[in-house]
Amino acid sequence: MLTAVAARTSQIRLGSAVTVLSSDDPVRVFQRYATLDALSNGRAEVILGRGSSKESFPLLGFDLADYDRLFEEKLELFAALRSEWPVIWSGTTRAALSGLQVFPHTAPGALPTRIGVGTSPESIVRTAKYGFNLMLAIIGGNPARFTRHAELFRQSAAQFGHGAGPIGIHSPGHVAAIDDQAAQQYWPFYKTFMLQARYERGFPPITRQFYEHELTYGSLYVGAPETVARKIIKTIRVLGATRLDLKYGLGPMPRSHLMESIRLFGAEVAPRVREALASGPQQVQGSLAGVDS
Repeated sequence: MLTAVAARTSQIRLGSAVTVLSSDDPVRVFQRYATLDALSNGRAEVILGRGSSKESFPLLGFDLADYDRLFEEKLELFAALRSEWPVIWSGTTRAALSGLQVFPHTAPGALPTRIGVGTSPESIVRTAKYGFNLMLAIIGGNPARFTRHAELFRQSAAQFGHGAGPIGIHSPGHVAAIDDQAAQQYWPFYKTFMLQARYERGFPPITRQFYEHELTYGSLYVGAPETVARKIIKTIRVLGATRLDLKYGLGPMPRSHLMESIRLFGAEVAPRVREALASGPQQVQGSLAGVDS
């Protein structure tokens, strides 16, 4: 899908909301994204993670009892592959590599890589250990509670002897002309999604009151362009982040709503955010993550 997008675009960056490395093969993941990077003239990036959904494990024959070991070993191998030097590696989750090199290479010499992290301090430290950039997946609650995660990332990077890479944020949202319109458009699809997630993942009960609280205090970026921009600016400043990826669709939202949300995000939200933060330490990037990412 990303290759198809690469063929029809010339400027936007192309990447995954999350690539579940645990149930994939690091060699194949690297090859796919390195190829995408070549086809798109250096616009590819990858966000690796364990994912909040675990369906891929039994589907592809992996044991959930190996959940942590699969990710640790495969991330270690991916970090070695990303150096683009011959790799010597051995582990318990796949065949060893004895001085083999993986092609194609990327033009910059290191595929842009982030690690998607939820609330696990161990994952934060692991991200800093390998020198990857951090993507905080904040899908509920006050974003400010992740301040300690951002600080842990910076402290851990310093302890491992290198500077901390940039921090990004991945959160859901929807933009419309006015606040009430955005909230009304988003609610039925948010409710359906969260009710299903409640049964699958143990989420709390979903009520309109809960939704309204998330709109005001939580990590839902739903509203008019000025409202969404103001909330993004606040979150970026609190966490010292440089990027926000907006997950812009839930379920069968009408295409007209999605396209208008994309337009408003690019034409009105992003410029407001960049202008407001232009004088600060953050050089802000914004991007959209679609329902199929």
